[in-house]
Amino acid sequence: MAEQSEVTSEIDTATKRVERLDRVVIRFAGDSGDGMQLTGDRFTSETAQLGNDISTLPNFPAEIRAPAGTLPGVSSFQVHFADYDILTPGDAPNVLVAMNPAALKANLSDLPAGADIIVNTDEFTKRNLAKVGYAVSPLDDGSLDGYAVHPVGLTSMTVGALAELNVPKKDAERAKNMFALGLLSWMYSRPYSSTLRFLERKFAKRPDLVAANIAAFRAGWNFGETTEDFSVRYEVKPARMVPGTYRNITGNAALALGLVAASVRSKLPLFLGAYPITPASDILHELSKHKRFGITTMQAEDEIAAVGAALGASYGGALGVTTTSGPGVALKGETISLAIALELPLVIVDVQRAGPSTGMPTKTEQADLNMALYGRHGEAPLAVIAPKSPSDCFHAALEAARIALTYRTPVILLSDNYVANGSEPWLLPDVAELPDLSVEFATEPNGEDGKFLPYLRDPETLARPWAVPGTAGLEHRIGGLEKADRTGDISYDPANHDFMVRTRAARIEAIEVPDVAVEDPDDNARVLVLGWGSTYGPIGAACRALRHRGLPIAQAHLRHLSPLPANLGTVLKSYDKVVIPEMNLGQLAHVIRARYLVDAVPFNQVSGLPFTAATLEHMLEDVVKNG
Repeated sequence: MAEQSEVTSEIDTATKRVERLDRVVIRFAGDSGDGMQLTGDRFTSETAQLGNDISTLPNFPAEIRAPAGTLPGVSSFQVHFADYDILTPGDAPNVLVAMNPAALKANLSDLPAGADIIVNTDEFTKRNLAKVGYAVSPLDDGSLDGYAVHPVGLTSMTVGALAELNVPKKDAERAKNMFALGLLSWMYSRPYSSTLRFLERKFAKRPDLVAANIAAFRAGWNFGETTEDFSVRYEVKPARMVPGTYRNITGNAALALGLVAASVRSKLPLFLGAYPITPASDILHELSKHKRFGITTMQAEDEIAAVGAALGASYGGALGVTTTSGPGVALKGETISLAIALELPLVIVDVQRAGPSTGMPTKTEQADLNMALYGRHGEAPLAVIAPKSPSDCFHAALEAARIALTYRTPVILLSDNYVANGSEPWLLPDVAELPDLSVEFATEPNGEDGKFLPYLRDPETLARPWAVPGTAGLEHRIGGLEKADRTGDISYDPANHDFMVRTRAARIEAIEVPDVAVEDPDDNARVLVLGWGSTYGPIGAACRALRHRGLPIAQAHLRHLSPLPANLGTVLKSYDKVVIPEMNLGQLAHVIRARYLVDAVPFNQVSGLPFTAATLEHMLEDVVKNG
């Protein structure tokens, strides 16, 4: 199976035996109020300190507080860490921490035989069992015999550990996630000093809660050390990585920092107009922290106001950005079309989620590609790019800004929930080596007789001049009515409209983008897997596994979706079969088939969850063997 391995060695210690593993997948699961996201995040941070490669998958309900103890209310956080380069959060957990019956039932089908299950027995009451349809406790009926079950009274043991602190029982019970974190930190030999510092900062105004959470964490650690139920602890060595300074980063945080870097490298103030929407809101939260870099953020009253303000900022000489998800892009469509007519730079970040309409706000999908490419009235082309991983969001943001500023066009950056909330190690770049995004504003008339021609284009980029309002002698019309070539006057002339429509399209096609690279190690594959966006990890892991088994297969991944790389047609026609996995119903496949007349085979999933590497491995194996 893809990215699967086993125990590689054992080390004996004076206390308990330590087994060395090369990879582990852990899933924390409980009610949405049980702190599973915080627990997973802290375990990930501890793991990052050891230098393991990491990939995470948070999964939580859309409701702020879903009904306690029910299946819709289950929240989970999965972390995959290894001593080598990994590409996905893992297909199946080696360890499940289940805080209640709902968490066990919702996740049990994902576990392989023999997996460790740590269950909070205090929550396995008749009432909680009945909520999820258990007539008899699965801890007693033999249904878990194929797993290594560890019954632990997490709630009662936490309350007992905090008894001397005089903490209210409710607060003591809420600290059970720290007990679980302490136990798992002991089991997998994680450091914990950063977690203790984190708790001191988080509850700085409540010293009693600092003491309670630290005591719960230490109690969990000590329980692992002393109980006979856990006779083995595990160790995963650091991964071999390119030397440098790393930090663990989510896609949304990386994208925000990429926008900050774009502002610095372009020497332009950045303005973000945004309306809160899942799963894009964290970009607004992160950018609001960086005012010292000339970043201005505005939480608008709605999506239309947000994009209007961002476009106004671009007109005024700033780098205008707006962030949203699919429903917001639909509302922003008219203003994006205005930006296309005005030919001004604008970055639109769409963190995709499952739709249509409100859909499933906290689940992932790649179904906004058609809207990004075509979802505007009239002939209104723009540039579209997509990051492939959380850390790649930084570089994708820089690339979106480069295209927008150089070619005076809106750019849609298609992230998604999987990339946005997932995390991985990020090698901090040398700022001096980032691309120079400097722009030159128009400062004097460019036509005969001292006139300013706002639509006189650069012969290479076809971009028009960018004139900051108030620059003497550069007054010109703005607005959505069709412009005359060169002068920018309002024009209803048929020939001029034809020319302007074709020129706007030619400007997008003129954007310089890198050729698509193909990973075909032995240069003998006849099947090419083509992907875009967040499918990069599962596709890559599946292709690795097939090659390891001696099955040749090639992989290519698109960052630029409009315009497409110039060499893509040649690449596609070099293979007998092209397979395109997407988390939609075949949107890129339709584009490829129409443009290149290639019989691309779509493989689609719209479950709200990312592909597993094993799913793709099985499908691709059949294609390679049977054509």
